[in-house]
Amino acid sequence: MSSQINLQRRRFLGVAAVTMAAAEFGLASSAAAQSQAGVPAVKAGSHTSFASLKQVEAGVLNVGYAEAGPANGPAVLLLHGWPYDIYSFVDVAPVLADAGYRVLIPYLRGYGATEFLSADTPRNGQQAAIASDIIAFMDALKIERAIIGGYDWGGRTADILAAVWPERCKALVAVSGYLIGSQEANRKPLSPQAELSWWYQFYFATERGREGYEANRHDFAKLIWKLASPQWNFDDATFDRSAKAFENPDHVAITIHNYRWRLGLVDGERQYDELEKKLAAFPVITVPTITMEGDANGAPHPEPSAYARKFTGRYEHRTITGGIGHNLPQEAPQAFAQAILDVDRF
Repeated sequence: MSSQINLQRRRFLGVAAVTMAAAEFGLASSAAAQSQAGVPAVKAGSHTSFASLKQVEAGVLNVGYAEAGPANGPAVLLLHGWPYDIYSFVDVAPVLADAGYRVLIPYLRGYGATEFLSADTPRNGQQAAIASDIIAFMDALKIERAIIGGYDWGGRTADILAAVWPERCKALVAVSGYLIGSQEANRKPLSPQAELSWWYQFYFATERGREGYEANRHDFAKLIWKLASPQWNFDDATFDRSAKAFENPDHVAITIHNYRWRLGLVDGERQYDELEKKLAAFPVITVPTITMEGDANGAPHPEPSAYARKFTGRYEHRTITGGIGHNLPQEAPQAFAQAILDVDRF
């Protein structure tokens, strides 16, 4: 879920700072502030499958991914979070494809059809490794530049690509804003209420937690879905379709390493040390950006005013109303697709 550093920052922002940020950066308070150039109406749950599922060797992985739209269209890369999968974008992809975009939605390492090429590769879930996977994916498909959108782990990864490789990112749509973190920042304790919201991270820090997630990953993920999106009335078929992605043989190892790495309980790979140093400095994002938040997000997430100054290019924030939770692209596909189209016009 969202990085702890953002939760900590929000405690230090006073009312005056919030007001200044809103005025200076034009933070929108609701979906009503969105562009008037609307996309065709699309209802959540309208689509249940992708027309095309493919595989490509990229870096240390054989990546499974969905693709939609013309092969020669401008690229849009959409990145899912935990514990979700590519079906978060099943209603978004057709809208963008019909608008002429080439839409690419990869399973992250440890999910679905994405597999490691070697049994000897560390099952590493640190943020730098996941971001490097996406650069390798773009290279494998010869995509020089793309609009990148994501939420949760995918939002953090999208932020990293935009911050460190801005030449590869035409524009950014990031749910919950700026999610780049660091082990050093995560060492600092939060308020008791904020720590409570990270209960699963502490659970995963124990061997009991690892065994529990291994044995109960289906029910565990379903619980997270309900807590993170308390007003999203998804049905069993919708959940079960995505839950298949958690049967990946590396899913538990990647998940556990990701959350333990954040707390400094496990090490990363030395090859990512330089990248992590850059990320620990919390680099600004210069590419055109729209950040988004659901008005009923039950997962840990920062306030928009806490991260507005991290975006120094053309920037807009949108809060999507109507009981929208953590999995914003799947719960509000029309609003997310609209943001992709709009940011491309920035």
